[in-house]
Amino acid sequence: MNWRMNKNKPLPAKRKEDIPYIKEGITFKEWKAKNGSGHKWRSIRWTVLISINVLFIISFSLDLAILEGSLSGSRLIGFYLMDPFNSLQELVISAYSGHFGLLTMNFAIGALTILFFYFLMGGRTYCSWICPYHFLAEWGDKLHNYLVKKKKIKEHKFNIYLRFVFWTGFLLLALLTQNLVFEDVNPVGILSRAMIYGPGLILLWVLALLIFEIVYSKRFWCSYICPIGATWSMVGKLSPFGVKFELDKCAHCRDCQDVCEVPHVLWFVERGKATKVRHDAGSDCTRCGLCIDACPGNALNYTIKGWDKIL
Repeated sequence: MNWRMNKNKPLPAKRKEDIPYIKEGITFKEWKAKNGSGHKWRSIRWTVLISINVLFIISFSLDLAILEGSLSGSRLIGFYLMDPFNSLQELVISAYSGHFGLLTMNFAIGALTILFFYFLMGGRTYCSWICPYHFLAEWGDKLHNYLVKKKKIKEHKFNIYLRFVFWTGFLLLALLTQNLVFEDVNPVGILSRAMIYGPGLILLWVLALLIFEIVYSKRFWCSYICPIGATWSMVGKLSPFGVKFELDKCAHCRDCQDVCEVPHVLWFVERGKATKVRHDAGSDCTRCGLCIDACPGNALNYTIKGWDKIL
């Protein structure tokens, strides 16, 4: 049977002599120490995320027409950029009220530009490379994991498709109220506006959400509620850019799943689960690079689908 062509069954277990660290005649611990890659991509990603958010602040503070507005809607050197979920809410409101005059050419260009950009980047790239709440949540993850390890708290997980219920719900609320209801509770927009224009009491909501994620359910907002991430997940399904997995380089240590923010996208790293010699992470992947940094065997890498690895 050709296991490589049969996508419904896992590949057979690798022969012992084919496992990377046994090939080199060293222990798995020695192999990990030799091949570990540190925090390269996390450092690059944090630099990009912080730089973009600081540019918003500088542009406003110095009255520079570089990156104006906030992450809910902005202008880059006069070129409009629109958050796709906010754009969907606007479309729903306009369709119901019949006031399509608000949907200008700038609106269309701004929404389509961002959609095209994140289609190219794939998955939920926005979440890990741009979103300021994601940055805070990463630090919250560390405290959450520590408390779980010390058995001070228990991890609580929910169905990942719950966020599509909220995605639909927020659109219905926009329709019924004729307002962008989501923006009232969106920690991304709240943090972005607070950094640019100054803090307010609404930041207490963001703090409460972060504490809830630390003590009860890790990444609750990002994983189960946020319609922005759900939108990017749908947009990125056909993206050419992503993270690829090569079975012949994997020792099934699962370090990548331990650090992954959405570990279900790396199901194929579990021993006996892979159905092909190469897999691509799904559109839920945030392209954060944590798995690439963690993999000692270089089995995970950024790629453009159809091309060899590029980085």
